[in-house]
Amino acid sequence: MLTKLMDGFGTFFAKTGVAEIFTKLTADDFYGLKTLVMLAIACVLLYLAIVKKFEPLLLLPIAFGMLIANLPLGEVMHMELFIDPHDPNAHLNIQRIVEEGGLLDLLYLGVKLGIYPPLIFLGIGCMTDFGPLISNPKSILLGAAAQLGVFITFIGAILLGVFGIGGFGADGTADTIFKEAAAIGIIGGADGPTAIYVTKTLAPSLLSAIAIAAYSYMALIPIIQPPFMKLITTKKERQIVMEQLRPVTKREKILFPIIVTIVVVLIVPDAAPLVGMLMLGNLIKESGVADRLCKTAQNELMNIVTIFLGITVGATAKADTFLTPKTLLIIALGLVAFCFSTVGGLIFGKIMCKVTGGKVNPLIGSAGVSAVPMAARVSQKVGQEENPANFLLMHAMGPNVAGVIGSAVAAGVFLVLFA
Repeated sequence: MLTKLMDGFGTFFAKTGVAEIFTKLTADDFYGLKTLVMLAIACVLLYLAIVKKFEPLLLLPIAFGMLIANLPLGEVMHMELFIDPHDPNAHLNIQRIVEEGGLLDLLYLGVKLGIYPPLIFLGIGCMTDFGPLISNPKSILLGAAAQLGVFITFIGAILLGVFGIGGFGADGTADTIFKEAAAIGIIGGADGPTAIYVTKTLAPSLLSAIAIAAYSYMALIPIIQPPFMKLITTKKERQIVMEQLRPVTKREKILFPIIVTIVVVLIVPDAAPLVGMLMLGNLIKESGVADRLCKTAQNELMNIVTIFLGITVGATAKADTFLTPKTLLIIALGLVAFCFSTVGGLIFGKIMCKVTGGKVNPLIGSAGVSAVPMAARVSQKVGQEENPANFLLMHAMGPNVAGVIGSAVAAGVFLVLFA
């Protein structure tokens, strides 16, 4: 009786995740060690989200998705249902996913089919005030200049792929190199949904690394940007007090999303899902005739989609695919992209300062990255440290919201060229 009971416990233990980890730790492929490392990374991200409050709305579900996906034998995510290693361009087998997939596999369809990022843009549109951009149209140039990191990193990743460094374009084709380089470069836009939207189309195998890099650097804006702001601008420039923005009429705010949608979609049709939903959300807000829709889009819908997006993206970060030299290089390139985008906005801000005779504080150029409103708040903080009478927040919001449009347009360009 006792022997049978012990055998039962032994059989039960052998089927637990704990036994699986110990079994893998003794194997030669280091999978068990990688699993422990991934669990540790997930816990660190949870700490940053909960204790340090770094982008908690997205970092928390991403970290928990990573945690649950790397617990042995959990099998909550099956990337083999979405990516065919022999044919990365193969079409989705929806029927197989529905029959064989679990909860997260079904939720991941929202990422793979490009549903979640546009819905998030709808919510962002409902929360965004384009008034500062309409009041000062020149600030759209700062948003464009802050996309510098996107294209510099894109070129850099191509060169790495050509010389066989980092494993980019592993199949050796120029098409794969260009697609992966575009997906990595878009991190420089500092826009998580846009990065996910481009990556799920061009390089789905890189999704977890790019998503985590994008959201991590967005969360670290208050740490990354100020050193560049103080290095590139002078103390005198940082003290510049800008004139108050002119009031914007309701008619202007209503016409703006309509005009932007027409112009952008005519020039870059592939940007329609992102820009279109962003402008629809803003039109709902500014029209004043659909308050219920506006509140739903920026609250309930936004929150639901954020949870689904975060946990499924985090679940793609499995130990066997995430802990590779290629992932580390992607994270490093993402930092390069983000830094160059910040520098691009600041340099163009200095140019505008010279052209206008010192009427533009170049600090607002760093807000051209599309992390709304955190980048604008950093411009305000650094400017006020130099001059307590300086209030740059609304001026910085112009290039900040312009950066949202700019990153979506850059994404559309990449999709037109390489999708």
